[in-house]
This record gives sequence, structure tokens and C-alpha cells, in this order.
Amino acid sequence: MFIAKKLKKENICEYLLYMWQVENLIRAFKLDMEHIDQQIIAQYPVSEPEKKEMYQWYESLIEMMRMEDKQESGHIQLNTNIIIELNDFHFQLIKSGKEPSYNSKFYHVLPFINQLKQKQENNHLSDIETCFNFQYGIMMLKMKKHEISQETLDAQLEISKYMVLLARNYNRYQEGELEFED
Repeated sequence: MFIAKKLKKENICEYLLYMWQVENLIRAFKLDMEHIDQQIIAQYPVSEPEKKEMYQWYESLIEMMRMEDKQESGHIQLNTNIIIELNDFHFQLIKSGKEPSYNSKFYHVLPFINQLKQKQENNHLSDIETCFNFQYGIMMLKMKKHEISQETLDAQLEISKYMVLLARNYNRYQEGELEFED
């Protein structure tokens, strides 16, 4: 929870990837709040009031997962809304032309994105969601110590650079440093 708060302010892309990890962590604990409390919250080096706050945060995420039928897979609406918001922001930024380096990087990674979409069963996803799915998949493969081809790692590096620009510009927009004309 504390990591999520910090990431949401600093890097929306890292925040979302972190939240996807939290969803999967909750699933790994079978949405059992007692186990989450024992294995995660109790171990966290914070005060008792902060542990109570963490408990409530995990409990609310579990409730959302149950209400939205995301116990087995998928993402809660809270996280899906961020994808939608980032996708809308992406289109505004591209259309505005205010950040040529962003546009250039996006068009540089677009062939990678299109290749990824061709390999997906669900290839109607937005470019932004495709990037997130790819980054998360690579992260999971690395955690499981699976071998990843150099070509895939190269694509991942380029998409990571793009996502850094996306997050940086999004933060600037949120802070009022970047504006779009209506």
C-alpha cells in the first residue's frame, strides 16, 4: 500500500504494474485475508496504525476482486480505469504534437506493439494495454527465471523507454506543466 501510494505519484506505469502484482499476490493467497495478514502485513516494518491501514487496503482490494468476479484472473476496474486514462492521455499527447520525442518514440516502438498484437488471441487491446501486458509478462518470466530471447529483451527495453516517456509526460500533465488546447 505504501509502495503503491508512492508509485502512483511518481510513475503511473510502475504503479499499475505493481498493482497487477498485488492482484496476483492476493490470488496466490486465495483471497484469504488471514494469510495476507500473517505473511505480508505482520512482516511489514511499520507502526500498528499503519498495519491497520494496510489491512483495510488489502481487504478493500479483495472485496473489489470478489464484487467484480476477478478472483481467478483479470484486473479490477480501479486498475482498468488507469489503462483507459493512460490510453486517452496517449491519444491527446500524440494528437497535440507537443512532445515530439514522445511521438517519435511511440512510432519507433509501434512495430513491436503490432507484432505483439499479432501474437495475441485478444489482439483488440489498445497499444497502451498491449505494452503493459508485455512488460508484465516479461517481469513474470524473469521472476520464474525463464530464458528470454535477446530479440524479446531488446523489444522490452525499447517499450520500457517508451513507457518512461508516457509516465513522465503523464506526471507533467497531472501537475499542470503540460496542457492541451481544447
